[in-house]
Amino acid sequence: MTRGSLIVFEGCDKSGKSTQCKKLVEYLNNHGNQAEQWRFPERSTEIGKVINDYIEKKCELHDRAVHLLFSANRWELVPLMKEKLESGVTLVVDRYAFSGVAFTSAKGLDFEWCKSCDRELPTPDKVFYLDIPIDEASTRGDFGGERYEVSSFQKTVQEKFQQLQDDSWEIIDARNTIENIHKLLCESTLKIIENNKENPLKMTLFV
Repeated sequence: MTRGSLIVFEGCDKSGKSTQCKKLVEYLNNHGNQAEQWRFPERSTEIGKVINDYIEKKCELHDRAVHLLFSANRWELVPLMKEKLESGVTLVVDRYAFSGVAFTSAKGLDFEWCKSCDRELPTPDKVFYLDIPIDEASTRGDFGGERYEVSSFQKTVQEKFQQLQDDSWEIIDARNTIENIHKLLCESTLKIIENNKENPLKMTLFV
């Protein structure tokens, strides 16, 4: 059986990730590819519920504890993630370990320590980074409603994302129209799925 692809969307808040993830999954399912939309943190698990309370400013936690919770939230779903991918389902993931590193290191914690918590997670076949000036992102939707939606902090997060980028990342101008971005993503993702059908899933993130 051919495996599915692991497609990750990253970017600062209000860059359009959730919108594009949803549209891409709908497109793939309508064109003969099994696909599911995932999102981290996954707030429905017990760990995710604690994270949700923290994000919504209902509780306070030490920064290292928060980072470990976010990492644990990813690790608890790895068995299901592998099962889905190996059964041929493509996973389109809204935020992954790169967000964990970018957001925590933006608080001043050691960059390499932040990466160490997620070493050997499933490695994405492609990371789409939706790039947008923070000043423009802050005018979208209800920016400011959650803990991390502060312009000065988001700019630091953006700098950390830049340190994480490698050849597996594709930078997308998030200022383009929703439909133009969607078209580009569809074309790129279909090629990724085709190219990775026979390749084994790698577990080498940050190694």
